[in-house]
Amino acid sequence: MPEGDTVFRTGRTVERALAGRRLVRGEFRHPALATVDLSGRDVFGVRTVGKHLFTRFSGDLSLHSHLRMDGSWQVYPAGARWRLPAHHARVVLATAEVQAVGFRLHDLRLLPTGDEATLVGHLGPDLLDPDWSDDDHGSRATAALAAQPSRELGLALLDQRIMAGVGNLYKVEICFLLGVSPWTPVSEVEPARVVTLARKLLLANAWRHHQSTTGELARGRRNWVYERSRQGCFRCGGRVLVRTQGSGVQGRPTWFCPRCQPGPSPAA
Repeated sequence: MPEGDTVFRTGRTVERALAGRRLVRGEFRHPALATVDLSGRDVFGVRTVGKHLFTRFSGDLSLHSHLRMDGSWQVYPAGARWRLPAHHARVVLATAEVQAVGFRLHDLRLLPTGDEATLVGHLGPDLLDPDWSDDDHGSRATAALAAQPSRELGLALLDQRIMAGVGNLYKVEICFLLGVSPWTPVSEVEPARVVTLARKLLLANAWRHHQSTTGELARGRRNWVYERSRQGCFRCGGRVLVRTQGSGVQGRPTWFCPRCQPGPSPAA
């Protein structure tokens, strides 16, 4: 599932293409919205909250979308050929100059702009909120994280009710940078430091295509342990292990370096 910075960047791309313009085409290829036509509406902007996008239109109307595992928004010049097959398109928003196409979007919903909170009000502070305040957003995320001291840190990081935006890549890399196993209880880390580090990493990658937690952008040098089972730990060169954290559909492959990240871990 895309990380919060990917969703943020997607939102900014769609906003640059459509905001301040009027739609000449606004069609849905989605059973629940197939009869809706948004042509003639002005696009006011795009708001992202964690992994959720809201495209706002005139008439107090918002389109909610969630990328899930394979969804995407792509922008093309008017009349240009799409890179993905047309049967994967779920929504087409076009002005006289550009078109924004939502592919493989499983969650689409139209609602009054004033009701957006009904879909995201349960989430914790958005790590990429432009109005972020350490005293407000940071303190709330810190308190929510500290409220479950016995929970595995890796699982807590993925809980969007604590702070919104962290996905599996950042979960793995945050634990590495903290020097602890992802199975370490929250009580053994400093919650405020966790929140600060999570926001720092997402901010660093919010405007670039390739995500990097090491500060390097060359292929194979962007992450410390994430998906490095073959290459080894980027810091010490030691073996990187991967285990599943979480159960059922919530289980995620979790990479870690036993040498750099002491603490509990499941057996092979």
